[in-house]
Amino acid sequence: MRIKGLGVIDEATLELDPGFTVVTGETGAGKTMVVTGLHLLGGGRAEASRVRTGADRAVVEGRFQAPAGSPAAKVAEEVGGEADEDGSLIAIRTVGSDGRSRAHVGGRSVPVGVLSELAEQLIAVHGQNDQLRLMRPTEQRAVLDRFAGEDVAEPLRGYQSVREEWLRVSTELKERTERSRELAREADLLRHGLTEIDAVDPKPGEEAELHDEARRLADADQLREAAQGAQFAVSGSLEGDPDNPGALGLISEAARRLSASEDPKLRDLEPRLVEAATLLADVGAEISGYLDHLEADPGRLEQVLQRQAELKALTRKYAADVDGVIAWAAEARARLDGLDTSEEALTALAQRRDELAAELAVLAERVTAARTEAALELGKAVTEELDGLAMPHASVELAVRPRHAESGDQQALPVGRSILHAGASGVDDVELRLISHPGAPALPVHKGASGGELSRVMLALEVVLSHSDPVPTLVFDEVDAGVGGRAAVEVGRRLARLARSHQVIVVTHLPQVAAFADRHLVVDKSADGTFTRSAVRKLDETQRVVELARMLAGMDSTDTGRAHAEELLAAAKADKSTAPVVRRRKKKS
Repeated sequence: MRIKGLGVIDEATLELDPGFTVVTGETGAGKTMVVTGLHLLGGGRAEASRVRTGADRAVVEGRFQAPAGSPAAKVAEEVGGEADEDGSLIAIRTVGSDGRSRAHVGGRSVPVGVLSELAEQLIAVHGQNDQLRLMRPTEQRAVLDRFAGEDVAEPLRGYQSVREEWLRVSTELKERTERSRELAREADLLRHGLTEIDAVDPKPGEEAELHDEARRLADADQLREAAQGAQFAVSGSLEGDPDNPGALGLISEAARRLSASEDPKLRDLEPRLVEAATLLADVGAEISGYLDHLEADPGRLEQVLQRQAELKALTRKYAADVDGVIAWAAEARARLDGLDTSEEALTALAQRRDELAAELAVLAERVTAARTEAALELGKAVTEELDGLAMPHASVELAVRPRHAESGDQQALPVGRSILHAGASGVDDVELRLISHPGAPALPVHKGASGGELSRVMLALEVVLSHSDPVPTLVFDEVDAGVGGRAAVEVGRRLARLARSHQVIVVTHLPQVAAFADRHLVVDKSADGTFTRSAVRKLDETQRVVELARMLAGMDSTDTGRAHAEELLAAAKADKSTAPVVRRRKKKS
């Protein structure tokens, strides 16, 4: 990842290889800008205040591994993005000092939302705010569903589909019952309109046809005179008067004279005159046919005018033209189908509602059963992780409880012997509880856990959940806050184990955590009296010792501090060589 002009970072390149990368630095050096850059690459909110003072824009560029056919590659392909020759995909986010933001994926300018879609497939950023979210019941239910995977997702999709239809039918029944008189009046008006329209039975395009026919009937004498004059001009007099041969006779005479000429050039013109004569003969025949069918029919004219009046009466009431009247009638018939307030119709709707409610209750119980089973597994797995995070006597449980409907709840659903609230995510509330030691009461995690314990609970959850999640890169931003001593070592150990199956990036202030990293980056801050700049550099083994000694309460200048740092690194290296990999949850058959 390359960062330019973001916060205190002037320009920096972060080499984020597979495995465990740690980012450290003094307070205020700009470590959080690394996470901010990742948030921007993930489609996060752009703020002008993040742009470095004096810079016109901030740029964050990331190179992701997105193999052909992967979900991330498909997101890029849909917007026309192309991978590099090595198969990697480049994403760029630019934020101007005016707050305007632009995004690019695979060389294509894209909406910022595309970066969000891409990030969902590639990267998950976890910070201290996630601990706050973890206290919300909805988030705890989402955590459980994420762990359960398709075991919950499959019945939940069926539940949500049936619930949508159940709500629609219930709403329609309620509306028809409560507004029966109003709907009955509306239905009467619609039926009256349809009766009028059906009596006239208008046809599409009829108005234009009647208009043309009425003009012909009204102007029959003038039209006959015009047609006869044209016929005379083309064909001559009907009696064959040689003095009035018409255009056809004149052309025939011209053709006869040219054909008798001795000059070949004149004879060559004769076929063209023959062609003109043929065309005129056709026109004359059509005029004659027109005259044969042109009659002054006062009776037919009266019928046409009456039909026009009937159509106009409809267009005054229902629409601007006949096609609009026909469309109104179609809509009215569809509306009438939903206005039936007869006892038979209401009974049929009530029966359909009850059938859907019964089906929905069965699906809700399936969701609850799947969640309950997954809750036992997740609680056991997280408890095992806490044992390794210096909380050996603590245990976690997830309680799946029915959410009872309150009085007047429009989404109340009979499930078994209870009346529950049928929400979009089922009928369950999920509560994450911590039992701090054997015999202690199970308390909601936000009441029973200190800040450090909450950090470890969240990390334990992430370690367990990461193996139910296909996202390849996990970022942790100081989630070890409030942790120290042996617990800090265990946090580092768990992150190192996690890095055996994921790319893990951690921003931390704890040397015990940093010691477990495969790659160590440090953010340095410098000032020249005018500007403060930060840069990111990779540390070699000697430099890591110095940095870890600094993190050990500023002991970088002492032999004791360096010896302690070397001991941390050696212990972490030995532990990583023997640590097992956390196993994935198996989907039930």
